[in-house]
Amino acid sequence: MKDRVPPHNNDAELATLGATLLDPEALGRVLAYLRADDFYRSAHQHIFSAILGLSDRGEEIDLITLTHELKARGELERVGGAAYVSGLTSVVPTSANVEYYARIVREHSARRKLIRIANEIIAQGYDDSIESRMLVEEAERKIFEITDEHQTGSFLKAGEIVGRTIEAIEKLYHTQEDYTGIPSGLPALDNLTSGFQDAEFIIVGARPSVGKTALALSMAANIAIHQKIPVGFFTLEMSDMALMQRLIASEARVGSQRIRTGMLRPSDFKNLTDAAGLIYDAPLWISDTPNIKLLDLRAQARRMRSQLGIRILFIDYLTLVGAENSEIPRHEQIAEISRSLKALARELNIPIVALSQVSRESEGRRPTLANLRESGSIEQDADVVIFLHRERGTEQEEEHQNVVETELVVAKQRNGPVGTIRVAFVPRYTKFETLAEEPV
Repeated sequence: MKDRVPPHNNDAELATLGATLLDPEALGRVLAYLRADDFYRSAHQHIFSAILGLSDRGEEIDLITLTHELKARGELERVGGAAYVSGLTSVVPTSANVEYYARIVREHSARRKLIRIANEIIAQGYDDSIESRMLVEEAERKIFEITDEHQTGSFLKAGEIVGRTIEAIEKLYHTQEDYTGIPSGLPALDNLTSGFQDAEFIIVGARPSVGKTALALSMAANIAIHQKIPVGFFTLEMSDMALMQRLIASEARVGSQRIRTGMLRPSDFKNLTDAAGLIYDAPLWISDTPNIKLLDLRAQARRMRSQLGIRILFIDYLTLVGAENSEIPRHEQIAEISRSLKALARELNIPIVALSQVSRESEGRRPTLANLRESGSIEQDADVVIFLHRERGTEQEEEHQNVVETELVVAKQRNGPVGTIRVAFVPRYTKFETLAEEPV
Protein backbone atom coordinates (compact mmCIF):
# COMPACT_ATOMS: atom_id res chain seq x y z
CA MET A 1 0.00 0.00 0.00
CA LYS A 2 2.75 2.47 0.90
CA ASP A 3 4.32 2.12 -2.56
CA ARG A 4 1.09 2.99 -4.38
CA VAL A 5 0.72 6.47 -5.86
CA PRO A 6 -2.25 8.39 -4.39
CA PRO A 7 -5.16 8.91 -6.81
CA HIS A 8 -4.71 11.92 -9.07
CA ASN A 9 -5.10 12.98 -12.69
CA ASN A 10 -2.28 15.24 -13.82
CA ASP A 11 -3.86 15.95 -17.22
CA ALA A 12 -7.10 17.15 -15.59
CA GLU A 13 -5.14 19.42 -13.22
CA LEU A 14 -3.17 20.93 -16.11
CA ALA A 15 -6.34 21.37 -18.18
CA THR A 16 -8.14 23.09 -15.28
CA LEU A 17 -5.30 25.57 -14.74
CA GLY A 18 -4.90 26.16 -18.48
CA ALA A 19 -8.62 26.85 -18.91
CA THR A 20 -8.57 29.53 -16.19
CA LEU A 21 -5.79 31.29 -18.13
CA LEU A 22 -7.64 31.05 -21.46
CA ASP A 23 -11.01 32.28 -20.18
CA PRO A 24 -11.50 34.95 -17.46
CA GLU A 25 -14.96 33.48 -16.69
CA ALA A 26 -13.64 29.96 -16.12
CA LEU A 27 -12.34 30.62 -12.60
CA GLY A 28 -15.83 31.25 -11.22
CA ARG A 29 -16.98 27.89 -12.58
CA VAL A 30 -13.91 26.12 -11.19
CA LEU A 31 -14.42 27.57 -7.69
CA ALA A 32 -17.76 25.77 -7.46
CA TYR A 33 -15.72 22.55 -7.23
CA LEU A 34 -12.12 23.20 -6.19
CA ARG A 35 -9.80 24.87 -3.72
CA ALA A 36 -6.01 24.99 -3.92
CA ASP A 37 -5.44 21.92 -1.73
CA ASP A 38 -7.59 19.79 -4.07
CA PHE A 39 -4.68 19.70 -6.55
CA TYR A 40 -2.27 16.81 -6.06
CA ARG A 41 0.97 18.41 -7.25
CA SER A 42 2.28 21.14 -4.95
CA ALA A 43 3.28 23.15 -8.04
CA HIS A 44 -0.34 23.19 -9.15
CA GLN A 45 -1.46 24.22 -5.66
CA HIS A 46 0.90 27.21 -5.75
CA ILE A 47 -0.22 28.18 -9.26
CA PHE A 48 -3.91 28.03 -8.33
CA SER A 49 -3.28 30.06 -5.15
CA ALA A 50 -1.52 32.71 -7.26
CA ILE A 51 -4.49 32.78 -9.66
CA LEU A 52 -6.82 33.30 -6.69
CA GLY A 53 -4.57 36.09 -5.41
CA LEU A 54 -4.83 37.92 -8.74
CA SER A 55 -8.60 37.41 -8.79
CA ASP A 56 -9.02 38.73 -5.23
CA ARG A 57 -7.22 41.96 -6.22
CA GLY A 58 -9.31 42.31 -9.37
CA GLU A 59 -6.31 41.98 -11.69
CA GLU A 60 -6.28 40.33 -15.10
CA ILE A 61 -5.31 36.66 -15.14
CA ASP A 62 -2.99 35.68 -17.98
CA LEU A 63 0.46 34.17 -18.47
CA ILE A 64 2.30 37.43 -17.85
CA THR A 65 0.44 38.45 -14.68
CA LEU A 66 0.55 34.89 -13.30
CA THR A 67 4.30 34.61 -13.89
CA HIS A 68 4.83 37.97 -12.19
CA GLU A 69 2.66 36.95 -9.23
CA LEU A 70 4.54 33.69 -8.73
CA LYS A 71 7.87 35.51 -8.97
CA ALA A 72 6.70 38.06 -6.38
CA ARG A 73 5.76 35.20 -4.06
CA GLY A 74 9.14 33.54 -4.57
CA GLU A 75 7.48 30.45 -6.00
CA LEU A 76 8.21 30.71 -9.73
CA GLU A 77 11.17 28.32 -9.71
CA ARG A 78 9.40 25.95 -7.32
CA VAL A 79 6.56 25.42 -9.81
CA GLY A 80 8.91 24.74 -12.73
CA GLY A 81 9.78 28.22 -13.96
CA ALA A 82 8.24 30.46 -16.59
CA ALA A 83 8.45 27.70 -19.20
CA TYR A 84 6.18 25.41 -17.17
CA VAL A 85 3.64 28.19 -16.62
CA SER A 86 3.57 29.16 -20.29
CA GLY A 87 2.97 25.53 -21.24
CA LEU A 88 -0.29 25.36 -19.29
CA THR A 89 -2.40 26.89 -22.07
CA SER A 90 -1.03 24.48 -24.68
CA VAL A 91 -2.54 21.39 -22.99
CA VAL A 92 -6.17 22.52 -23.29
CA PRO A 93 -7.72 23.59 -26.63
CA THR A 94 -10.80 25.24 -25.07
CA SER A 95 -12.18 26.25 -21.71
CA ALA A 96 -15.66 24.93 -22.54
CA ASN A 97 -15.08 21.71 -20.59
CA VAL A 98 -13.47 23.29 -17.54
CA GLU A 99 -16.21 22.07 -15.16
CA TYR A 100 -15.65 18.50 -16.36
CA TYR A 101 -11.90 18.82 -15.69
CA ALA A 102 -12.57 20.35 -12.26
CA ARG A 103 -14.92 17.51 -11.27
CA ILE A 104 -12.22 14.98 -12.16
CA VAL A 105 -9.72 16.82 -9.95
CA ARG A 106 -12.24 16.99 -7.08
CA GLU A 107 -13.08 13.29 -7.40
CA HIS A 108 -9.42 12.32 -6.99
CA SER A 109 -8.99 14.83 -4.16
CA ALA A 110 -11.91 13.23 -2.27
CA ARG A 111 -10.35 9.78 -2.73
CA ARG A 112 -7.01 10.97 -1.35
CA LYS A 113 -8.72 12.48 1.67
CA LEU A 114 -10.65 9.26 2.29
CA ILE A 115 -7.41 7.29 2.13
CA ARG A 116 -5.76 9.72 4.57
CA ILE A 117 -8.72 9.49 6.97
CA ALA A 118 -8.74 5.68 6.71
CA ASN A 119 -5.06 5.58 7.61
CA GLU A 120 -5.67 7.88 10.59
CA ILE A 121 -8.54 5.65 11.74
CA ILE A 122 -6.34 2.54 11.43
CA ALA A 123 -3.60 4.22 13.50
CA GLN A 124 -6.09 5.35 16.17
CA GLY A 125 -7.63 1.88 16.21
CA TYR A 126 -4.41 0.56 17.75
CA ASP A 127 -4.49 3.26 20.46
CA ASP A 128 -6.14 1.73 23.53
CA SER A 129 -6.47 5.16 25.16
CA ILE A 130 -9.21 6.13 22.67
CA GLU A 131 -12.70 4.74 23.28
CA SER A 132 -14.17 2.91 20.29
CA ARG A 133 -17.29 5.12 20.47
CA MET A 134 -15.16 8.24 20.19
CA LEU A 135 -13.24 6.66 17.33
CA VAL A 136 -16.46 5.99 15.40
CA GLU A 137 -17.76 9.52 15.99
CA GLU A 138 -14.46 11.05 14.89
CA ALA A 139 -14.45 8.90 11.74
CA GLU A 140 -18.00 10.00 10.90
CA ARG A 141 -17.13 13.65 11.50
CA LYS A 142 -14.12 13.53 9.20
CA ILE A 143 -16.01 11.74 6.44
CA PHE A 144 -18.93 14.17 6.65
CA GLU A 145 -16.42 17.04 6.42
CA ILE A 146 -15.49 15.77 2.96
CA THR A 147 -19.13 15.64 1.85
CA ASP A 148 -19.71 19.15 3.22
CA GLU A 149 -16.85 20.73 1.26
CA HIS A 150 -17.54 23.08 -1.62
CA GLN A 151 -21.31 23.10 -1.16
CA THR A 152 -21.61 26.31 -3.17
CA GLY A 153 -25.06 25.51 -4.56
CA SER A 154 -26.36 26.63 -7.94
CA PHE A 155 -28.67 29.19 -9.47
CA LEU A 156 -31.77 28.76 -11.62
CA LYS A 157 -33.81 31.01 -13.86
CA ALA A 158 -37.00 32.24 -12.17
CA GLY A 159 -39.05 30.43 -14.82
CA GLU A 160 -37.63 27.10 -13.68
CA ILE A 161 -38.60 27.77 -10.07
CA VAL A 162 -42.07 29.18 -10.71
CA GLY A 163 -43.26 25.93 -12.29
CA ARG A 164 -42.29 23.87 -9.25
CA THR A 165 -43.83 26.46 -6.94
CA ILE A 166 -47.19 26.40 -8.72
CA GLU A 167 -47.16 22.59 -8.60
CA ALA A 168 -46.59 22.71 -4.83
CA ILE A 169 -49.44 25.22 -4.38
CA GLU A 170 -51.73 23.08 -6.56
CA LYS A 171 -50.88 20.02 -4.46
CA LEU A 172 -51.80 21.89 -1.28
CA TYR A 173 -55.06 23.00 -2.87
CA HIS A 174 -56.07 19.45 -3.77
CA THR A 175 -55.08 17.91 -0.42
CA GLN A 176 -57.24 20.44 1.46
CA GLU A 177 -55.39 19.77 4.72
CA ASP A 178 -55.76 22.15 7.65
CA TYR A 179 -52.05 22.94 7.85
CA THR A 180 -49.26 22.97 5.27
CA GLY A 181 -46.61 21.99 7.83
CA ILE A 182 -46.34 19.54 10.75
CA PRO A 183 -48.98 20.40 13.39
CA SER A 184 -47.61 21.01 16.88
CA GLY A 185 -50.79 19.75 18.54
CA LEU A 186 -51.69 23.23 19.81
CA PRO A 187 -54.36 24.43 17.34
CA ALA A 188 -54.05 28.12 18.22
CA LEU A 189 -50.32 28.01 17.45
CA ASP A 190 -50.86 25.95 14.29
CA ASN A 191 -53.49 28.42 13.06
CA LEU A 192 -50.87 31.15 13.30
CA THR A 193 -47.95 29.21 11.77
CA SER A 194 -49.84 26.65 9.64
CA GLY A 195 -47.63 24.05 11.34
CA PHE A 196 -43.85 23.71 11.40
CA GLN A 197 -42.61 24.10 7.83
CA ASP A 198 -39.89 22.03 6.16
CA ALA A 199 -36.40 23.59 6.07
CA GLU A 200 -37.30 26.14 8.78
CA PHE A 201 -35.23 26.86 11.88
CA ILE A 202 -37.54 27.48 14.86
CA ILE A 203 -36.41 28.91 18.20
CA VAL A 204 -38.42 28.42 21.41
CA GLY A 205 -37.13 30.81 24.08
CA ALA A 206 -37.91 31.36 27.76
CA ARG A 207 -36.38 31.97 31.16
CA PRO A 208 -35.39 28.85 33.18
CA SER A 209 -38.26 26.80 34.65
CA VAL A 210 -40.96 28.39 32.50
CA GLY A 211 -41.50 25.19 30.53
CA LYS A 212 -39.35 25.08 27.39
CA THR A 213 -38.65 21.36 27.68
CA ALA A 214 -42.26 20.61 28.63
CA LEU A 215 -43.48 22.48 25.54
CA ALA A 216 -41.01 20.73 23.24
CA LEU A 217 -41.86 17.34 24.73
CA SER A 218 -45.61 17.99 24.44
CA MET A 219 -45.17 18.87 20.77
CA ALA A 220 -42.87 15.92 20.06
CA ALA A 221 -45.28 13.51 21.80
CA ASN A 222 -48.26 14.79 19.82
CA ILE A 223 -46.36 14.55 16.53
CA ALA A 224 -44.82 11.10 17.13
CA ILE A 225 -47.44 9.33 19.27
CA HIS A 226 -50.70 10.73 17.95
CA GLN A 227 -49.79 11.69 14.37
CA LYS A 228 -47.24 8.89 13.82
CA ILE A 229 -44.76 11.31 12.21
CA PRO A 230 -41.10 10.31 12.86
CA VAL A 231 -39.41 12.67 15.34
CA GLY A 232 -35.81 13.10 16.50
CA PHE A 233 -35.18 14.59 19.96
CA PHE A 234 -31.75 15.66 21.30
CA THR A 235 -31.85 15.95 25.08
CA LEU A 236 -28.68 17.71 26.24
CA GLU A 237 -29.84 18.81 29.69
CA MET A 238 -31.91 15.88 31.00
CA SER A 239 -31.07 12.19 30.81
CA ASP A 240 -33.07 10.04 28.42
CA MET A 241 -34.73 8.21 31.36
CA ALA A 242 -35.71 11.48 33.07
CA LEU A 243 -37.18 12.69 29.80
CA MET A 244 -39.04 9.41 29.31
CA GLN A 245 -40.41 9.57 32.85
CA ARG A 246 -41.84 12.98 32.05
CA LEU A 247 -43.29 11.74 28.79
CA ILE A 248 -44.95 8.69 30.38
CA ALA A 249 -46.37 10.84 33.19
CA SER A 250 -47.87 13.36 30.77
CA GLU A 251 -49.35 10.70 28.47
CA ALA A 252 -50.71 8.61 31.38
CA ARG A 253 -51.92 11.76 33.18
CA VAL A 254 -50.35 10.53 36.40
CA GLY A 255 -48.88 13.22 38.63
CA SER A 256 -45.11 13.59 38.34
CA GLN A 257 -44.85 14.00 42.10
CA ARG A 258 -46.57 10.65 42.68
CA ILE A 259 -44.13 8.96 40.30
CA ARG A 260 -41.13 10.61 41.97
CA THR A 261 -42.23 9.52 45.45
CA GLY A 262 -43.57 6.12 44.40
CA MET A 263 -46.96 6.91 45.99
CA LEU A 264 -48.94 5.32 43.16
CA ARG A 265 -52.48 3.95 43.16
CA PRO A 266 -53.34 0.61 41.48
CA SER A 267 -55.16 2.49 38.70
CA ASP A 268 -52.00 4.50 38.02
CA PHE A 269 -50.11 1.37 36.97
CA LYS A 270 -52.65 0.58 34.25
CA ASN A 271 -52.48 4.16 32.95
CA LEU A 272 -48.68 4.08 33.01
CA THR A 273 -48.42 0.76 31.16
CA ASP A 274 -50.99 1.87 28.56
CA ALA A 275 -49.02 5.07 27.98
CA ALA A 276 -45.76 3.12 27.81
CA GLY A 277 -47.30 0.89 25.12
CA LEU A 278 -48.25 3.89 23.00
CA ILE A 279 -44.79 5.40 23.38
CA TYR A 280 -43.12 2.08 22.61
CA ASP A 281 -44.79 1.98 19.19
CA ALA A 282 -44.21 5.68 18.44
CA PRO A 283 -41.62 6.74 15.80
CA LEU A 284 -39.70 8.80 18.36
CA TRP A 285 -35.89 8.63 18.60
CA ILE A 286 -34.09 10.24 21.54
CA SER A 287 -30.39 11.11 21.64
CA ASP A 288 -28.97 11.56 25.13
CA THR A 289 -25.50 12.99 24.46
CA PRO A 290 -24.45 15.66 26.98
CA ASN A 291 -21.82 18.15 25.75
CA ILE A 292 -22.36 17.00 22.17
CA LYS A 293 -20.22 18.77 19.59
CA LEU A 294 -21.86 20.52 16.66
CA LEU A 295 -20.37 18.20 14.05
CA ASP A 296 -21.46 15.11 16.00
CA LEU A 297 -24.99 16.49 16.28
CA ARG A 298 -25.10 17.13 12.55
CA ALA A 299 -23.80 13.61 11.84
CA GLN A 300 -26.44 12.02 14.09
CA ALA A 301 -29.17 14.19 12.56
CA ARG A 302 -28.17 13.12 9.06
CA ARG A 303 -28.33 9.45 10.11
CA MET A 304 -31.74 9.97 11.72
CA ARG A 305 -32.97 11.54 8.50
CA SER A 306 -31.50 9.02 6.06
CA GLN A 307 -31.96 5.81 8.10
CA LEU A 308 -35.04 6.57 10.21
CA GLY A 309 -36.85 9.08 8.02
CA ILE A 310 -37.43 11.68 10.75
CA ARG A 311 -39.60 14.60 9.64
CA ILE A 312 -38.81 17.05 12.47
CA LEU A 313 -35.95 17.50 14.96
CA PHE A 314 -36.01 18.99 18.48
CA ILE A 315 -32.86 20.19 20.30
CA ASP A 316 -33.02 20.80 24.07
CA TYR A 317 -31.22 23.12 24.12
CA LEU A 318 -29.14 25.21 21.71
CA THR A 319 -26.59 26.77 24.04
CA LEU A 320 -25.56 23.33 25.37
CA VAL A 321 -24.28 22.33 21.92
CA GLY A 322 -20.47 22.53 21.85
CA ALA A 323 -18.72 24.48 19.12
CA GLU A 324 -15.74 22.86 17.43
CA ASN A 325 -13.47 25.82 18.20
CA SER A 326 -13.76 26.51 21.92
CA GLU A 327 -11.05 29.19 21.74
CA ILE A 328 -13.24 31.80 20.03
CA PRO A 329 -15.56 34.07 22.09
CA ARG A 330 -18.81 32.47 23.25
CA HIS A 331 -21.04 34.72 21.13
CA GLU A 332 -19.10 33.65 18.04
CA GLN A 333 -19.50 29.99 19.02
CA ILE A 334 -23.28 30.44 19.35
CA ALA A 335 -23.38 32.26 16.02
CA GLU A 336 -21.56 29.34 14.38
CA ILE A 337 -23.98 26.82 15.94
CA SER A 338 -27.03 28.86 14.93
CA ARG A 339 -25.90 29.26 11.32
CA SER A 340 -25.04 25.58 11.08
CA LEU A 341 -28.42 24.44 12.41
CA LYS A 342 -30.20 26.74 9.97
CA ALA A 343 -28.13 25.24 7.14
CA LEU A 344 -28.87 21.73 8.45
CA ALA A 345 -32.62 22.39 8.37
CA ARG A 346 -32.34 23.35 4.71
CA GLU A 347 -30.04 20.44 3.89
CA LEU A 348 -32.32 17.81 5.49
CA ASN A 349 -35.48 19.70 4.44
CA ILE A 350 -37.10 19.28 7.86
CA PRO A 351 -38.09 21.73 10.62
CA ILE A 352 -35.49 22.01 13.38
CA VAL A 353 -36.88 23.28 16.70
CA ALA A 354 -34.17 24.45 19.11
CA LEU A 355 -34.78 25.66 22.66
CA SER A 356 -32.88 28.70 23.92
CA GLN A 357 -32.53 30.70 27.12
CA VAL A 358 -33.50 34.37 27.22
CA SER A 359 -31.65 36.99 29.22
CA ARG A 360 -32.36 37.97 32.81
CA GLU A 361 -33.62 41.38 31.65
CA SER A 362 -36.87 39.74 30.51
CA GLU A 363 -37.63 38.45 34.02
CA GLY A 364 -41.19 39.40 34.97
CA ARG A 365 -42.13 40.75 31.55
CA ARG A 366 -42.84 39.45 28.07
CA PRO A 367 -39.56 38.56 26.26
CA THR A 368 -38.55 40.22 23.00
CA LEU A 369 -36.11 39.26 20.25
CA ALA A 370 -33.44 41.39 21.93
CA ASN A 371 -33.57 39.05 24.95
CA LEU A 372 -32.22 35.98 23.13
CA ARG A 373 -29.03 35.15 25.01
CA GLU A 374 -25.40 35.20 23.90
CA SER A 375 -25.78 36.02 20.20
CA GLY A 376 -27.87 38.23 17.92
CA SER A 377 -27.20 35.61 15.27
CA ILE A 378 -29.98 33.42 16.69
CA GLU A 379 -32.52 36.15 15.99
CA GLN A 380 -31.18 36.61 12.45
CA ASP A 381 -30.97 32.91 11.55
CA ALA A 382 -34.32 31.80 12.95
CA ASP A 383 -37.33 31.61 10.64
CA VAL A 384 -39.72 31.48 13.60
CA VAL A 385 -39.14 32.65 17.19
CA ILE A 386 -41.63 31.64 19.90
CA PHE A 387 -41.36 32.88 23.49
CA LEU A 388 -43.05 31.40 26.55
CA HIS A 389 -44.24 33.87 29.16
CA ARG A 390 -46.23 33.57 32.35
CA GLU A 391 -46.22 34.93 35.87
CA ARG A 392 -44.09 32.45 37.75
CA GLY A 393 -44.91 31.21 41.19
CA THR A 394 -42.85 28.77 43.20
CA GLU A 395 -42.68 25.15 42.11
CA GLN A 396 -44.73 24.16 45.16
CA GLU A 397 -47.44 26.73 44.30
CA GLU A 398 -47.66 25.60 40.70
CA GLU A 399 -47.83 21.92 41.70
CA HIS A 400 -51.17 22.64 43.41
CA GLN A 401 -52.66 24.49 40.45
CA ASN A 402 -54.66 22.49 37.92
CA VAL A 403 -53.83 24.83 35.02
CA VAL A 404 -51.37 27.71 34.66
CA GLU A 405 -52.26 29.99 31.79
CA THR A 406 -49.20 30.64 29.60
CA GLU A 407 -48.64 32.94 26.64
CA LEU A 408 -46.89 31.75 23.49
CA VAL A 409 -45.52 34.86 21.82
CA VAL A 410 -44.73 34.35 18.13
CA ALA A 411 -42.28 37.28 17.95
CA LYS A 412 -40.90 36.46 14.50
CA GLN A 413 -42.24 34.50 11.57
CA ARG A 414 -40.39 35.04 8.33
CA ASN A 415 -43.27 33.85 6.17
CA GLY A 416 -46.31 34.60 8.29
CA PRO A 417 -47.95 36.78 10.92
CA VAL A 418 -46.80 37.34 14.49
CA GLY A 419 -49.03 37.39 17.54
CA THR A 420 -49.73 36.03 21.01
CA ILE A 421 -51.85 33.02 21.93
CA ARG A 422 -52.78 31.44 25.25
CA VAL A 423 -52.24 27.80 26.17
CA ALA A 424 -52.65 25.75 29.33
CA PHE A 425 -49.66 24.44 31.27
CA VAL A 426 -50.62 21.52 33.54
CA PRO A 427 -47.89 21.44 36.24
CA ARG A 428 -49.04 18.10 37.64
CA TYR A 429 -48.17 16.39 34.35
CA THR A 430 -45.59 18.95 33.10
CA LYS A 431 -47.62 19.17 29.91
CA PHE A 432 -48.99 21.88 27.63
CA GLU A 433 -52.55 21.61 26.36
CA THR A 434 -55.22 23.65 24.63
CA LEU A 435 -57.26 26.09 26.69
CA ALA A 436 -61.03 25.70 26.57
CA GLU A 437 -61.25 29.01 24.71
CA GLU A 438 -58.31 30.02 22.56
CA PRO A 439 -58.25 33.55 21.21
CA VAL A 440 -56.35 33.68 17.91
